Amino acid sequence: MKVAIIDYGLGNLMSVKKAFEHFNIEVLITKEEKVIKECDAIVLPGVGAFSDAVKNISPLKDVVISEAEEKPILGICLGLQLLFTLSEEDGLHRGLNLIKGIVKRLPEGIKVPHMGWNSITIEKQNEIVDGIKSGDYFYFVHSYYAEPEESVVVASCEYGVKFPAIIADRNIYATQFHPEKSGKKGLKIIENFIKIARK
Repeated sequence: MKVAIIDYGLGNLMSVKKAFEHFNIEVLITKEEKVIKECDAIVLPGVGAFSDAVKNISPLKDVVISEAEEKPILGICLGLQLLFTLSEEDGLHRGLNLIKGIVKRLPEGIKVPHMGWNSITIEKQNEIVDGIKSGDYFYFVHSYYAEPEESVVVASCEYGVKFPAIIADRNIYATQFHPEKSGKKGLKIIENFIKIARK
């Protein structure tokens, strides 16, 4: 099994790669269409600003959208936000529109970014949260959150506002937190995604 981690210049690629390699699979950090098409699953990592991410990923936008129709994709942090229709970060910017909704800034009056460990609440069962329960802690770093139009929220978190911590829609999965920085529970999410991809 091969997993493609998309390299668009924003993201802690090596720590994501190491987390996936923990499960003895081939992991390729790539910006090549051919490699993305040859892999069994896609990971869209990301750290930083939405506008930079959209600009950097634009050469790969079409292949990511088309491949996400056919194979599992996992968005991480900014990678989750990129899956949505629009972001309000630094003006309005269009995302990949794989999930309908908008990305908004965390509300006034709380410290941003939301950085550190926070617990999640499971909203509905899904294979991606096998072995995970409400109250489990994960590591977050973000100033914006996604507001989906459809019922794609698998788990939520609260920090000034209730927001999606894990989403799933068809073969699209994403976490607002960093599973690769979230210890055993984070590795469990990655293991679940690999199991889904193997099917």
